[in-house]
Amino acid sequence: MENNLPKNYNPAEFEDRIYQEWMDNDYFKANVNPDKKPFSIVLPPPNITGQLHMGHAVDHTLQDVLIRWKRMQGYEALWQPGTDHASIATEVKVLEKIREEEGLSKLDLGRDAFLEKAWKWKEEYGGRIVEQMKKLGDSCDWSRERFTMDETLSKAVQEVFINLYEKGLIYRSNRIINWCPECKTSISDAEVDHEEKAGHFWHIKYPVKDSDEFVEIATTRPETMLGDTAVAVNPDDERYQHLIGKTLILPLVNREIPVIADEYVEKDFGTGAVKITPSHDPNDFEVGLRHDLPQIVVMKDDASINEKGGKYQGMGRYEARKAIIKDLEELGLLVKIKEHTHNVGQCYRCSTVVEPITSLQWFVRMEPLAQPAIDAVKDGSIKFVPDRFTKIYLHWLENIKDWCISRQLWWGHRIPAYYCQDCGEVIVSKEAPNFCDKCSSSSIKQDEDVLDTWFSSALWPFSTLGWPEETKELEYFYPTDVLVTGYDIIFFWVVRMAFSGLEFMKEVPFKHVFIHGMVRDAEGRKMSKSLGNGIDPLEIIDQYGADALRFTLLTGNTPGNDMRFHIEKLESSRNFANKLWNATRFVLMNLDENPPALEEVKDHFTMADHWIMNKLNHLIKDINDNMEKFELGLAAAKLYDFIWGDYCDWYIELVKPSLYGEDVSKRRGAQYTLTFVLKNILKLLHPFMPFITEEIWSSIPTTEEKHVIVAAWPEHDETYYQEEAEEKMIMIMSAIKNIRNIRAEMNVVPSRKAKLQVVATNSMVVDTINEGEQYFKTLAGISEITILSDKDEIPSDAVSIVVEGAELFIPLDDLLDFEKEIERLEKEKKKIEGEIKRVNGKLSNEGFLSKAPESLIEEEKQKKVKFEQMLKTVLERLIALQNR
Repeated sequence: MENNLPKNYNPAEFEDRIYQEWMDNDYFKANVNPDKKPFSIVLPPPNITGQLHMGHAVDHTLQDVLIRWKRMQGYEALWQPGTDHASIATEVKVLEKIREEEGLSKLDLGRDAFLEKAWKWKEEYGGRIVEQMKKLGDSCDWSRERFTMDETLSKAVQEVFINLYEKGLIYRSNRIINWCPECKTSISDAEVDHEEKAGHFWHIKYPVKDSDEFVEIATTRPETMLGDTAVAVNPDDERYQHLIGKTLILPLVNREIPVIADEYVEKDFGTGAVKITPSHDPNDFEVGLRHDLPQIVVMKDDASINEKGGKYQGMGRYEARKAIIKDLEELGLLVKIKEHTHNVGQCYRCSTVVEPITSLQWFVRMEPLAQPAIDAVKDGSIKFVPDRFTKIYLHWLENIKDWCISRQLWWGHRIPAYYCQDCGEVIVSKEAPNFCDKCSSSSIKQDEDVLDTWFSSALWPFSTLGWPEETKELEYFYPTDVLVTGYDIIFFWVVRMAFSGLEFMKEVPFKHVFIHGMVRDAEGRKMSKSLGNGIDPLEIIDQYGADALRFTLLTGNTPGNDMRFHIEKLESSRNFANKLWNATRFVLMNLDENPPALEEVKDHFTMADHWIMNKLNHLIKDINDNMEKFELGLAAAKLYDFIWGDYCDWYIELVKPSLYGEDVSKRRGAQYTLTFVLKNILKLLHPFMPFITEEIWSSIPTTEEKHVIVAAWPEHDETYYQEEAEEKMIMIMSAIKNIRNIRAEMNVVPSRKAKLQVVATNSMVVDTINEGEQYFKTLAGISEITILSDKDEIPSDAVSIVVEGAELFIPLDDLLDFEKEIERLEKEKKKIEGEIKRVNGKLSNEGFLSKAPESLIEEEKQKKVKFEQMLKTVLERLIALQNR
């Protein structure tokens, strides 16, 4: 049969073409189909500022494997794609572009002009990552692509905000929040990264009014003392009983502040007295509420000191810190400075140290929403894979604080709240009201802030399907089946989708949360711009192909665990693809024009045919079991072992006698088996390596689907199992391996043939050896096989091999040309003796021993031991040959 596969495997020649074929045939599209079971996954929407990185690559590959598998199993499989507007990240990018090109700021432009440029930026750059996802092979239903600021999704956001507000679950309040001085916006607790950093405890004396007494406090942020409104002590601390209710003079500011008693203070920590700054510390804020303390904000939005900071006004927070410490020292109020390591909160976007600050913001009341999401995991409605991540999810929800959802940005979903400029009435509405219901004023202004990006992405599993409309897609595809995501956004996104889905759909948004780890570099470091160790997936695809990248990210990948990216592993994946390519070419070159049918050949299978069919049957069962358990890396490894080892290295060699022999029935049986197994290999491998499997599929004769992407997934056949044939083949393969090992150890050239003498203990083994005679000749360099009844006829120097039920012997004369072997060993002996002499010379050289590092000296000693052992082995072999 004509071989229409090119000689060399070159993915660049067909990957783009194949993807377009899939698109042209609408294979990724999913429709409401009552005759099929639905299976759905939502893609974690990448930011429109983004570029495909290794984190995306592993995340998308895992999802694509699952969706392709279920599509082939006959499910109506929807992979819902889309992108996220990413408020902070996009606004920063757009502002950078405006500054570079026009030299203007956000305020110079005004809101409307800025948003016009932001939308233009989205149109220009927002689709880049989608095109990159296609290069990876993502089989998303692109006809359903969504953007978090699409009109329909924006309606969903408004609906949720108003609904929660009317239930009293969204409120506006002046509370402590995390403020990023760089991004100039509030951020939620989940967006703060905590990192241990070296710092200091500054011990400061606060004078007691009308007294010579002082109260000593310790602080890690002396600049915030400008906003102190009290000093707190534990009510049971005997040291301070006489001071509770007294007044202190706040140093540098000279404002009077009270000494209060609160159980928040730990007697045994620090001095037992704590400065209370309600507007700049979350714990102090709570103390301030309990004691009705004033709230004094002393910083502006860039973290510089404001007008309430007196002489320090205009200084940056760290500049002010230095000035304050200097002034306290001059006043004799600085007691001491102690080194202290503590957790410092940083903005997860820009790594700037966040400033806790009181601010008028919008919040979601979390406790009532959190409980159903907690219950859903505890009762098994949502299952984490692996299960250990359940603890992170529950810990976050069980300790959750109210969620600050307003952001001081312009790009995003603007908060649907309006304020009467005359009476201060707050009106929450989908559209701007014409007048105030309370005072009838028409002076109405909308809230300037936008909602946290995660507020809209929390609705992603149902807003993308048309909610709040009751669409057919929503009824059919919700809840989704699996969420695939990294462990780093469990509390950002997974938690919020869980409580949002339960609140608005009354059902969990997904049944399984499949957690994967991070892709690290070869040394185990996180890939980052600062380290310069990032690897661009697109460059890898250009060089090695998408299949090699995907398979590299899958093999060795275990749920929840980080993985290291090695170029060597990538090359191994490409070699694997090349091995399959060449195996296919061999198959195609050995097929007749009219491929055999099963009925024609089923009675003519050899034991090698039965063996590979059994192995395939077991493989199908194992792969299905692994896939059901989300053990995709294990499934990929089993496919690799079967394809490379069982099919290519063994079966293709075992089958050659049938292909090239004169028995037509055996040849036709071999052709059928080769093709049947290959087709099933392509189906099983397709979710993992979609491009090469599709290209090969188009080259082989088949009565099935035109494209493997929609071919039926293989099923384990409970009725098919040729136990006897498999046992026979295992025995033969074991014997062949042993013979090959002996030949390799003795450096026997492949062309040298040897006789095999067999002493068997039972007739079944004799029959097996006879039946497999051709396999021994083809794969083990055996010229003939003789069955003997006992060992008496065996030459005394024959090499023996023991297998179950038999002992195999090969005369040494058949394996070796003794004169040539002695000559070779003499040369080897001389070479090793030279190495030993060189090492001894080094180790007896005083100059080397005095100057060389200990590691190098130890290395030479190890070499000496190695060479001496090698010499011993060569001498023993020489003596044995010379004395025979």
